[in-house]
Amino acid sequence: MASTLLIVAVFVLDLIAFSLAVAAERRRNTGRVEADVNNNGYCVYESDIATGLGAGALVMLLASQLLVMAVTKCLCCGRAMRPSKSRSLAIFLFVSTWVFFIIAEVCLLAAAIRNAKHTGYLTDSFSCKALRKGIFGAGAAFILFTGIASEFYYIHHSKASDGMPSLAGDAGVTMGRL
Repeated sequence: MASTLLIVAVFVLDLIAFSLAVAAERRRNTGRVEADVNNNGYCVYESDIATGLGAGALVMLLASQLLVMAVTKCLCCGRAMRPSKSRSLAIFLFVSTWVFFIIAEVCLLAAAIRNAKHTGYLTDSFSCKALRKGIFGAGAAFILFTGIASEFYYIHHSKASDGMPSLAGDAGVTMGRL
């Protein structure tokens, strides 16, 4: 039976990660050109809070993923699951969860690093490089996909693990009874 407490905890962690990623998208750096005392152009950037928000989203998503994988013993280290539709779905959702998780983490990490990198003096192109719009947003979307897939993975893993027959004790005909 799936634990309601775990489902709620994973949902809350994913919701926090999603909210942080959306906030990071809205607060990403933008730069403006200003002139110094020698009339050389340089870029001035606003606050760098989006990097911290993106890193926070990354950590929350990691905590959520680790929680689900620790409870289910990462599919490979736990008890064998009963052959059923739930087992097939659990295996599919396990792979999907990891694919979505890796994409979300890469988006968040790349966006946080790129957002933190500032150009100093202008090059010939006279533009202040900034993070492209939508990278934190893509991370947020994949956080949502990861959260949905991990919740369903946990539920189907629990269904496939419940009711496994125990092989302890008298398991049928033994060699001594032939």
